[in-house]
Amino acid sequence: MTKLEKIVLSYSGGLDTSIILKWLQETYGCEVVTFTADLGQGEELEPARAKAAMSGVKDIRIVDLREEFVRDFVFPMLRANALYEGQYLLGSSIARPLIAKHLVGIAREVGAHAVAHGATGKGNDQVRFELAVNALDPSLKVIAPWRQWNIRSRMQLLEYAEKHRIPVPSDKRGEAPFSIDANLLHTSTEGKILENPAEVAPDHVYQRTVDPVDAPDRPEIMTIGFERGDPVSVNGKSMTPAALLTELNGLGGRHGIGRLDLVENRFIGMKSRGIYETPGGTILLAAHRGIESITLDRAAAHLKDEIMPRYAELIYNGFWFAPEREMLQALIDHSQAFVSGEVTLRLYKGSASVISRASPCSLYSADLVTFEESAIAFDHHDAEGFIRLNGLRLRSSAARNGR
Repeated sequence: MTKLEKIVLSYSGGLDTSIILKWLQETYGCEVVTFTADLGQGEELEPARAKAAMSGVKDIRIVDLREEFVRDFVFPMLRANALYEGQYLLGSSIARPLIAKHLVGIAREVGAHAVAHGATGKGNDQVRFELAVNALDPSLKVIAPWRQWNIRSRMQLLEYAEKHRIPVPSDKRGEAPFSIDANLLHTSTEGKILENPAEVAPDHVYQRTVDPVDAPDRPEIMTIGFERGDPVSVNGKSMTPAALLTELNGLGGRHGIGRLDLVENRFIGMKSRGIYETPGGTILLAAHRGIESITLDRAAAHLKDEIMPRYAELIYNGFWFAPEREMLQALIDHSQAFVSGEVTLRLYKGSASVISRASPCSLYSADLVTFEESAIAFDHHDAEGFIRLNGLRLRSSAARNGR
C-alpha cells in the first residue's frame, strides 16, 4: 500500500464506516481523521464521536452543515425544479458534493494526502464523492475500501467486526437491514424486500410520512413566500433555509406528502428500487412552479423545462462541480430575478395543490385574458394574421402531399 501519514474518512458512525475506520488504521498504519456531516439526518451525532474515540481517533470532526446544505445546495437545485427521470427529487445526490467539499477542506487543513469513503462499488455515491474530489483537489488520493479489501460478503464483514471487537448492533446480526440514507431533504430506503420490484413496500419502511389514507380528513391551507426564486417564509413567518425546510417536512409528513416508490437507472448501469420520502421538497416544488407560472415569461419557462432533465442528470451522476452544471446554474439563477411573491397551497391526503398565487412582479394580466370588455385594447382581428403566418408551412406541406 502507498505510504500515507494521514487519511480523512467520511464517517457516519455506522457499522460499515466503523469497520472501514479500523481497516484503514490496519492497512495504512497511519492517523485517521473522522469527519461526520450533520445534514439533519436525525441521528444522534455524539455516538459517532464516542465510537471514533473508542477506535483511537484523536481528531474527530462533527460539523453542522444543515443551513449550508439547504441554502447552497438544495435551494439552487429547486430553482431548476429538478427531478431525475421525472420523479426523484435528488435527496441523496445533492448531499454528496457538500460532504466531499468539507472532506477536501479538512484534508487540506490537517495536511492529509488522502480521503476515504464507505460507498460500495455498485452504487452512485462512489462516483459522486470521487468526481467532486477530482474537481476540488485532484492531488488527493481517494480510498474506497469496498473496492480494495477482500471482504466479499456480509458474513465476512461481521467476522471482521468480531475479530476487532467492533460493536455490532443486534439489528445488524440477522438478515441484512434496509439501507437507509437520511438528511433534511429526504429519507431513502433500499434493500431487503424492496429488491424485488414486484413486492409491495411494507408500511414500516416509511419513516417521515403517514399513509395518505390515514392523513387528516380536513385539508390544511398554508402559504409560502418567495424572493428571487428561494422560499423565505411559511405562513408569513420568515425562516432560515434549514428551519423552513424542517417546518415543511413536518407539515408534509403529517399529510402523507412526498412518498415515492421508484425504480431508477443508476449511473453505473443497473436498475435499483428505492422508497423515497421528501415531504418538504415536494411542497416546495409545487409552490415554486406556482410562483413561476405568473412571473416567468413563456419562452423562459419552457427553456427551463427543456434543460431541467439535463441539469438533474448532472446532479444525479455526480457532476455538481462540473463547468456545465455551473453554466446551467447561471442561466437558472438569472431566470429567478422576478420570481418573488406568495403561493398558497392545500395539503390533503398525499397532495400539495397550489390554490392561489400572487406577485408584485406578475406577468399575468386580467385585462388581457378577460372575456368581458377590457381596458387594454386587443384587436381580435390580429389573430387572423398570426394564424395564417403560423399555418403557412402547414399549407405548403399539405399542397406537396396532395391533401
